[in-house]
Amino acid sequence: MRQPRRILVTGGAGFIGSNFVHYWCKKYPGDRLLVLDALTYAGNRQNLADLEEVANLRFVQGNICDRALVDRLLQEEAIDTIAHFAAESHVDRSILAPANFIQTNLVGTFTLLEAFRQHWEMRGKREGDYPEGVTASHRFLQVSTDEVYGSLGANDPSFTETTAYAPNSPYSASKAGSDHLVRAYYRTYGLPTLTTHCSNNYGPYHFPEKLIPLMCIHILLGKPLPVYGDGSNIRDWLHVEDHCQALDLVLHQGRVGETYNIGGDNQVSNIDLVQTLCDVMDELAPDLPVRPARRLITFVKDRPGHDQRYALDIHKITSELGWSPTITFTAGLRQTAQWYLDHPDWWQPLLSARKTVIQ
Repeated sequence: MRQPRRILVTGGAGFIGSNFVHYWCKKYPGDRLLVLDALTYAGNRQNLADLEEVANLRFVQGNICDRALVDRLLQEEAIDTIAHFAAESHVDRSILAPANFIQTNLVGTFTLLEAFRQHWEMRGKREGDYPEGVTASHRFLQVSTDEVYGSLGANDPSFTETTAYAPNSPYSASKAGSDHLVRAYYRTYGLPTLTTHCSNNYGPYHFPEKLIPLMCIHILLGKPLPVYGDGSNIRDWLHVEDHCQALDLVLHQGRVGETYNIGGDNQVSNIDLVQTLCDVMDELAPDLPVRPARRLITFVKDRPGHDQRYALDIHKITSELGWSPTITFTAGLRQTAQWYLDHPDWWQPLLSARKTVIQ
């Protein structure tokens, strides 16, 4: 019988984190969820607005680098699981202000690991005798990115869990460093960790400076659709709901200390994605200010160090845990576009309060 978990979700007001909180509250209403989020530019309390009355959910505004706060929350809530989403994740911002990424992604992850190690050693190890001090329930889940692996050529095989790290931006380098810390805490201390690498996520509550929501909103406003370079860069796209289902399986069935790639098996060039999205929006929103929306596409100077292609081999999670993506890119893109059409009350305040940049 499954025992209820007490989960600290860092970055739980961000895009993937808030979708995870929605997913978990619906599937496991008996679990206790503590959301810790600094509510910087990408964190939005409105992402959790419809969960305000959930009895088993608590929100705390705070920084993962605040060791005293993290220690207190782990003790107060008797946390047995950390789902670590909190990160500076926008590549363009990492080029402009790399120090913020080092602080949050490296120092923040280190702070969480140290606090959780102490908490686990005092509380978790007493739960039973397991190999190398690993308990049946305590877990530290590091949610990472495919960008730590670097860039692929057109004919290169997809990244596997054993691909050597080769990060090319301050963002991906900071995430690579945090991954190494997680691995070290498992190998050195036996801390029960799990690491996942996901491809590009899309879906509801996605901050408007990322590619798909930016394009949706610009189409609705009749603004130019900026595409880096010639648009040939290729990404693998994963619907955030599929991602949450995969993380669920990893937390419950994944082997401690292991890494799992989570991809959508949807490799699409940026220009093909934008053109398809234009066609979808033309169909869903007949009163667009500019039609056809493809007229808005504008090619802009490429960003420094722009990786050409990402692709993840998901054989490991499929064979070990039985997971595979269920939402097709066509259906997911249409669903996402409709969400932005239906929720101007969500994205309009973000545009007025924050200057957006493209991914």
